[in-house]
Amino acid sequence: MAVLIEDYADIHLRIVELLESSRRAAVRSVNALMTATYWEIGHSIVEFEQGGAERAFYGDALIRRLAVDLTASFGRGYSVRNIEQMRRFYLSWPIAQTPSAQLPGDQVSPPAVAQSLIAGAKDLLQFAPQFPLPWSAYVRLLSVKNVLARNFYETEAIRGGWSVRQLNRQIDSQFYERTALSRNKVAMLARSASGDVKVTLTPEEAIKDPFVLEFLDLKDEYSESALEAALVQHLTDFLLELGDDFAFVGRQRRLRLDDSWFRVDLLFFHRRLKCLIVIELKTGKFSYADAGQMHMYLNYAREHWMKADENPPIGLILCAAKGAAEAHYSLDSLPNKVLAAEYQMVLPDESLLADELTRSRQLLEKKKRGT
Repeated sequence: MAVLIEDYADIHLRIVELLESSRRAAVRSVNALMTATYWEIGHSIVEFEQGGAERAFYGDALIRRLAVDLTASFGRGYSVRNIEQMRRFYLSWPIAQTPSAQLPGDQVSPPAVAQSLIAGAKDLLQFAPQFPLPWSAYVRLLSVKNVLARNFYETEAIRGGWSVRQLNRQIDSQFYERTALSRNKVAMLARSASGDVKVTLTPEEAIKDPFVLEFLDLKDEYSESALEAALVQHLTDFLLELGDDFAFVGRQRRLRLDDSWFRVDLLFFHRRLKCLIVIELKTGKFSYADAGQMHMYLNYAREHWMKADENPPIGLILCAAKGAAEAHYSLDSLPNKVLAAEYQMVLPDESLLADELTRSRQLLEKKKRGT
């Protein structure tokens, strides 16, 4: 019996989608299982080392011997460095219930340990879901010495679906430390400490200040058009810097007022704020005239670009520098919400970031004491 072309196309599409979805799920499952296996290998090594002073003394020799034997049996991936990372992985990511953790390592004989590992291998799938990131991501996270920062990066990588490349860039650019430079750092620390998690988000919280655009690799002198072109060319990195709620809409969006044409540099949409974000780029210092121009753009965007179910658009003036007083008196109490944020081509000195974190914590403690 002949099959209708339309019917075949429909069922073929469904089957292809099913197979692709299954393949992606299988890859995720295999990655999680392998990561859990590496964690269990680290656990086994630590368990061996805790079996007395003599075993601890020969810990390094054990890793070297394992590297040779495992490489001979399973190929690449079991170098001394990799096995040491598995050991550190276990120590850095403790899990309450594990297959072999139920057996005290210093009280069982080697055959019993081997039997427990075989039983543990069968149960690895039970705690594999606790490792949602690929092994290479955990290897990168191991390089973060600060436990709070490491936990932060792991959480954000899971929540934002970061690739290992994105995770690497965020760590290299000290994304965690740069939160200390936020205007609202103290407020965020206070909410975190009290357990008060806000469902709503303010524009000031959604838009960071400053931005660090080290990925552009621009020279000392560049025009606003060159800055815009570089941001679009490196749009993936720029979106990562903006935050995962930003969606790119377009560049050089034209609008006509009377007989004059104007162009908005960049246009984004913020999913949580549910509004358009109009971005103007300034290679120089912020000026009160910039606020007036943005106010005009937002009035036009509100009337012509905003959808019925959206909130009023927000303006962001991204500038090389801004004076606190001029920005305050230019932007405060405007009918439209306009923010000014600085951008930097290099990350501030690490000591400066540490000082900012210390000051933020001190301000938070003063608030708690009511002083």
